Amino acid sequence: MKIYIVTGEKSGDQHAADIVRHLNRKGKNLKIRAWGGEKLKEQGVTLAKHINEISYMGFWEVFKNLFKIFNNLKFCKRDILNFSPDLIFLVDYPGFNLKIAEFASNNNIKVYYYISPKIWAWKSSRIHIIKKYIDKMFVIFPFEKEFYKNYGFDVEYYGNPIYDSVINNQYTLEPSPNLPVISLFPGSRKQEIDKILPLMLKAVSDFSKYQLIISATNSFSIDYYNKFIENYKLSSNYNQTCNIDILFDRPYDILSISKAALVTSGTATLETALMNVPQLVCYKTSLISYFIAKYFINIKYISLVNILLDKLVVDELIQFDLTVENIKKGLDKLINEDNRVLSSDYNNLKNLLKSKGVAKKLASEILEIKAS
Repeated sequence: MKIYIVTGEKSGDQHAADIVRHLNRKGKNLKIRAWGGEKLKEQGVTLAKHINEISYMGFWEVFKNLFKIFNNLKFCKRDILNFSPDLIFLVDYPGFNLKIAEFASNNNIKVYYYISPKIWAWKSSRIHIIKKYIDKMFVIFPFEKEFYKNYGFDVEYYGNPIYDSVINNQYTLEPSPNLPVISLFPGSRKQEIDKILPLMLKAVSDFSKYQLIISATNSFSIDYYNKFIENYKLSSNYNQTCNIDILFDRPYDILSISKAALVTSGTATLETALMNVPQLVCYKTSLISYFIAKYFINIKYISLVNILLDKLVVDELIQFDLTVENIKKGLDKLINEDNRVLSSDYNNLKNLLKSKGVAKKLASEILEIKAS
């Protein structure tokens, strides 16, 4: 059986790699080629394109890179035809992957899609593309099943892979008895980190009695992150008593010893909640991308925690509200206020997403194609 996987960012690479690990345990004579990252490589998958070359965030950033994206699409289509897979397995990355779904379907290749485009937030018209070109959609939020049902399209919900990752992870960091930890999650894309990490560092300057840990991604070098710390040290906000560490690709270890976290909106907000860590959600993008998103996106909240529970559980600082002063106030509130209500909301979130063996179930679904 030949499978072609397309992911577009680190989280998709991780989810796809989890599925491939189970495929390798169960299946024989599998040939897998992918657009992915280090996690898929670790599973022995041949990469056609590395995600470091293709990840763009925000409307303006996508627009600036349209020529590259167009060439990537052409390359992907040629590569799929040359590989001649039995299945295209698409993971998130909707702007790109929906075009690949159409191409694959028109070439009589079965298409499975994992982690639905957020058509419940914007671009609901994409439902017509999904119904026409995708053979099976696997969603990761329970409300999505009912959402799609209203459009006459049945989807599968096996649970949330992030829940599985959190409960199955082994934590190896030991908390310091003297310095509680404030963790900084500035995101995984350069556009996010460049805008958000400097504000986070300036804001935590007053919290000298805490150990600060930056959750870094190995998509960037230690020098890249140290540049922000050096710039911070040159600023008037610098407090010489601040203790700043950088840890690469160990988010759960970092969260396991954190008293509070500053988290860039995205998957990390859900991971932080499932790890029971009080958090302040941060987000900032280019002005053009922000105003386009504000016009088109029809949701009350930006963080997955608030969206899933349909109320303001964790505070959100978005664009113009993301200032050093507001981050300081929000962080002080997290550290000094009673978080029992937050803990109760987090427990409700866990019960909502509770699942087991999502990747294993998806691997079984894929192998049934061969059996049929």
